Amino acid sequence: MHRRLNITLPEETIRLIDRVAAKGDRSRFIAEAVRRYVGGRGRAELRRRLREGAARRAERDLQLVADWFSLDEEAWRRSKR
Repeated sequence: MHRRLNITLPEETIRLIDRVAAKGDRSRFIAEAVRRYVGGRGRAELRRRLREGAARRAERDLQLVADWFSLDEEAWRRSKR
């Protein structure tokens, strides 16, 4: 389904579109550009969320290592006696 949309763009933007889109193909070009832009933003948001989650897990993991290291060291010392 398609809907007609009346938009205003800067002249430079129209010139750019006309350079890369075939004559009479502006609508298809703009539709594809919008889909790619929105998809890219979604991927960027996912990458950001993954980085934040990894940072939180890294802090937790470092704390676990520190806790277990002291317990392991204590057990090792007891076994040497």
